[in-house]
Amino acid sequence: MAGADRGAGPGADPGAGPDGAAGPGVAEALAAHRPGDEMEAADVARIQALIAAGGDPWSRSQPVHVTGSALVVHPPTGRVLLRWHVRMGSWLQVGGHGDPGESSPLAVARREGREETGLADLAPWPEPAAPRLVHVVIVPVPEGKGEPAHHHADLRYLLATARPGDARPERSDAPLRWMAVDEARALVAEDNLRVTLDRAAVLLAGADLDVR
Repeated sequence: MAGADRGAGPGADPGAGPDGAAGPGVAEALAAHRPGDEMEAADVARIQALIAAGGDPWSRSQPVHVTGSALVVHPPTGRVLLRWHVRMGSWLQVGGHGDPGESSPLAVARREGREETGLADLAPWPEPAAPRLVHVVIVPVPEGKGEPAHHHADLRYLLATARPGDARPERSDAPLRWMAVDEARALVAEDNLRVTLDRAAVLLAGADLDVR
């Protein structure tokens, strides 16, 4: 995950993506997202208020700041890829903080996904040409690495790979594991990630699964 703080340049629009290929900015992605329940709607409204207040919503100096993440899926087999996170002590999706100059949550999720899994072909799923958020949630993060306890306003996507066997962990203490959605639901510690998994399961159920 990215470690350096960012700095938005004078007059920059922190909610806008740098270009169409990188994906929508935070404000655009949130505007197109339909929350699944009242709790998610409240989190979306809170992030939109953070953007409206000005400044850089990605800045780690803020007690609540935006992150971009993704659940990596292999649609032909209906499996998902999780990564062990030492600081959180749990299996999680890939993702993290924006690097300087990044403002698209999709671009951040794809970069972090490539770095953390070694998968070079990660693409938005199920509609590569029209990427959409699968889940928006504000989650607590414990203190550590010189940072006080804070919250991540996490914007989550689904990213698909056609080469699951190419997955390689970024570090020895961050192993990766492919698993069925039901296994993942039993293994993860956070209910908010179970919500993400449940939404992925609905979409995967409509894919052309290869169970051989």
